[in-house]
Amino acid sequence: MNFRTDLALEVRENLEGSKIDGVECTSFESAGAEITRLRVTDRRGEEALGKPRGEYITVQSQSFARSSRISDELIDAVAQELSRLLPSEGTVLAAGLGNTNITPDALGPKFIGGVFVTRHLKRELLGLGRLRPVAAIAPGVLGQTGVETGELLLGAVNVIKPCAVIVVDALAARKLGRLGSTVQISDSGIIPGSGVGNSRAEISRKTLGVPVISVGVPTVVDAHTLARDVSGNNTNEPAEDAKMMVTPKEIDLLIERCSGLLSLAVNRALQPELSIKDLIELTS
Repeated sequence: MNFRTDLALEVRENLEGSKIDGVECTSFESAGAEITRLRVTDRRGEEALGKPRGEYITVQSQSFARSSRISDELIDAVAQELSRLLPSEGTVLAAGLGNTNITPDALGPKFIGGVFVTRHLKRELLGLGRLRPVAAIAPGVLGQTGVETGELLLGAVNVIKPCAVIVVDALAARKLGRLGSTVQISDSGIIPGSGVGNSRAEISRKTLGVPVISVGVPTVVDAHTLARDVSGNNTNEPAEDAKMMVTPKEIDLLIERCSGLLSLAVNRALQPELSIKDLIELTS
């Protein structure tokens, strides 16, 4: 493989035309978006895609920066796909990974600001009905805390004992058109910082002991990957001055819109009895 991407769909697209054993894929349209469910079922699929076995769901729409408002239908479509991978009951820990000082990497911390946190509340609140317990954490990055993100999350998991962890982080894509327009959801965990080229230790069921559902939106493209994709030049090693990341000029708006989309989708998935309007009022 001679390009860099965190999207399983883009890896599969690069192998289009060849038979991929151990990989199942279905696509359909919903809420004006194209939804693809890709499943890596065995070692053959892992070797072909370079991804651990599990399910990788992508929801592709137009750029979230192009419209003044993200539709309720799109929020519900993302929430429904997320719900498929989550246990139906139990406390859930939401974790927003990333560095607030680097705008393309601020998706996770911004997302946490919109999560409806309920673990500290009574089961019945102001007539809202039964609320699923939800906790949230933005662990920062190693350079800020001196502690690996995975270590902080493991400590939180040991205390809270959630049934699952939802981790949100920025991703890298191969194509500019997928920046801020694609959501990837996976049950195979995540490697923090991969979107901005600073990969840390894996966060997964293997490391935390509970299911880990990763959710991300591409916010950057590797400059060398972009150059090869546009020019068709498949030089293996980039020059030193090409080792950089490309991000859209409207990245501030994209981070704001994408984090809002993800927080509302997660809230809908975890509190399905509440409407999007209710959730917006409760988290404003």
